[in-house]
Amino acid sequence: MTAEHDGSTEVTPSPSDWVARQAELYESSGGTKGTTQLGVPCLLMDYVGRRSGAVRRTVLMYGRDGEDYLIVASNGGSDRPPLWYLNLQAHPEVELRVETERFGAVAATLPAEEKARVWPDLVDLFPRYGEYQAGTDRDIPVVRLTRR
Repeated sequence: MTAEHDGSTEVTPSPSDWVARQAELYESSGGTKGTTQLGVPCLLMDYVGRRSGAVRRTVLMYGRDGEDYLIVASNGGSDRPPLWYLNLQAHPEVELRVETERFGAVAATLPAEEKARVWPDLVDLFPRYGEYQAGTDRDIPVVRLTRR
């Protein structure tokens, strides 16, 4: 992906209708609308599909750790990771929109020790994360997004 999204790349919206609608609102407003979900801040993430090579877009809740953004690959507590997470493992360079700012970032899954440090804050931010983890044997990953 380019260091800055210039608007010329065709982006495939999420197959989930509500996510696609929120992403469209977020992007079309220049990051002034659609920036929260259930009171939690959200970002837009454009990433490359590992099989298709297509640029895809999703909306994700986020927490912070210093200057970095933290996203949780919970998939609603499913026993399977979300597809965006599998794509980040193959192509970790992404484009983010956080409110009105757009910038490139690199994704990395946190090791267990780092996840243990930030997990309580993420559960405080969105308590369902704790419920999701309790309901699956899968260790739900936390991904750090670091500005390029």
